[in-house]
Amino acid sequence: MKLTILIPVYNEERTIGKVLEEVISVPLSCQKEIIIIDDGSTDGTRQQITLRLGSGQTKNKKQNKLILISHKKNLGKGAAIRSGIAKATGDYILIQDADFEYKPQEIPTLLNVLLERKGLIAIYGSRFTKKDTIIPLTYKLGNLFLTWMTNILFKTNLSDMETGYKLLPTSFLKKNTPLANRFDMEPEITARLIRQKIPIVEVPISYEGRSHLSGKKLTAGDAIDAVKTLFRWKFFPAYRQRL
Repeated sequence: MKLTILIPVYNEERTIGKVLEEVISVPLSCQKEIIIIDDGSTDGTRQQITLRLGSGQTKNKKQNKLILISHKKNLGKGAAIRSGIAKATGDYILIQDADFEYKPQEIPTLLNVLLERKGLIAIYGSRFTKKDTIIPLTYKLGNLFLTWMTNILFKTNLSDMETGYKLLPTSFLKKNTPLANRFDMEPEITARLIRQKIPIVEVPISYEGRSHLSGKKLTAGDAIDAVKTLFRWKFFPAYRQRL
């Protein structure tokens, strides 16, 4: 089995180096492919990536395949993920954010659940089923509301729909490449998994969330877009596909 790890990044020069080092060094029981998508960063992110890729290729060239994709301008997380999916060659894809809110040490936890199960499934790292989760109250309430809405609309029992730690079948993503350009890709992916009856298995993970002042890019507008996306994929999926 081969795992592709997508790392979309925009202006995260303070954390991208540490994230890359840990993703490169985390031991896995399968082959690993790492695709970094620099989504038009204007700070020192690109230099940090180049520095880590050079040392990473030297130390781990047998264990890791490293690919860098660069966008000339910022297009959004969903657009970055689309670029990564197009280059992915693994059997499954994991999305790893570059702000270090999600810890690469958790990757084996998600992967082990996948290896224990049979058939096509999706693994979600749930931030709300572990006691040591750190998340600002506003973001926590917003996430819980969107998860509640997902459960009501799609008759599911998820605890964390908006989690950024999703382990997904590459075959599913190749056929269902997210249309959303920003963070509304999360409800879109979830809705499309549910509509295609692909089981979603949740696994408790640790999480250390940032505030907006600390650099978090999620806004109230993204929450509104997420609500719209859920309703579109529930009631007007054909309309959504024409966008």
